[in-house]
Amino acid sequence: MSTAPVALVGSGEYLPVMTEIERALIAGRPARYVQLATAAAPEGDDSLARWHRLGREQAERLGAEQVVVDVRTRADAESQNWADAIKDAGLIYLSGGNPAFLAETLRGTAVWHAIVSAHEQGAALAGCSAGAMALSDWAPRMRDLVHPNQPTGLRLVQQVRVIPHFDKMLGWMPDMLRNALLHKPEGTTLIGIDEDTALVSLGHGEWEVQGRQSVWVLGPGSRVEHPSGARLTLP
Repeated sequence: MSTAPVALVGSGEYLPVMTEIERALIAGRPARYVQLATAAAPEGDDSLARWHRLGREQAERLGAEQVVVDVRTRADAESQNWADAIKDAGLIYLSGGNPAFLAETLRGTAVWHAIVSAHEQGAALAGCSAGAMALSDWAPRMRDLVHPNQPTGLRLVQQVRVIPHFDKMLGWMPDMLRNALLHKPEGTTLIGIDEDTALVSLGHGEWEVQGRQSVWVLGPGSRVEHPSGARLTLP
């Protein structure tokens, strides 16, 4: 298993508020910042252009080369050209949008295998919002949360389910926590990650909360807060 860091981010990818977290992720690695806005592809060209612009601005702040891997379909994700673009990455980032679409588009493809290979060879890997959900066990169809049979994530981070935007999400989608807990498999940890906050792996099952707010470990009737700077162990 790779010892390179994984960051599960509640919100804020490519924005100035998250620059120092992204700087730490790419530090000591090649200055190639690989960005996939795939989760936003269903929203159309304008949304993708916005993500690519934000990614470019963040790469400039970090003094890194922006590498856009413009995967919008499974056919794109099977492209060897896009897979080759991921090689020698310092940081690979899956930004926000639709978690189910992201997981189903990348699963088992040449691009996903290239991402895993680059991570195993030392590239940091981050996912924000939909990207964080897709990297874990659970990438739900957000408009159909009451349905128990939700798509699995890409399972790079196993036995974990993520609720991003946690400080806001329960106001937007009040049934989300109930359904996530109701259908959570035995042995799986459900975590809420607040906006502008990341949970970053340190290796050997240890993680650190970084950013402006907190990470929450959720269970039936319980919410345990881990503020910025706290460390916790996940399976």
